[in-house]
Amino acid sequence: MAEYESTADQLDDSTVNEPLDLVRLSLDERVFVKLRGDRELRGRLHAYDSHCNLVLGDVEETIYTVDEDEADNIKVLKKKSEMLFVRGDAVVLISPPSRT
Repeated sequence: MAEYESTADQLDDSTVNEPLDLVRLSLDERVFVKLRGDRELRGRLHAYDSHCNLVLGDVEETIYTVDEDEADNIKVLKKKSEMLFVRGDAVVLISPPSRT
């Protein structure tokens, strides 16, 4: 048991053991979020939970739609929001900021 405790003591706030640990490390950082329905978000991650519900601030939402008249014509709609709640069942991907 003492060996386990010493290993646990060595873990710090930057340790990634589970997928949501990476999301935790992205708090207060700008993240990229891919949603169902050809929607993408870029914004500052303020909060999240185990269901991947997210609260984002300073959000830029991009929505891609295909024009039914012209199959090759893709429309891009951009929206900005000060604060946005994202339901976790719509989240496909959360990408943390690049760390160089």
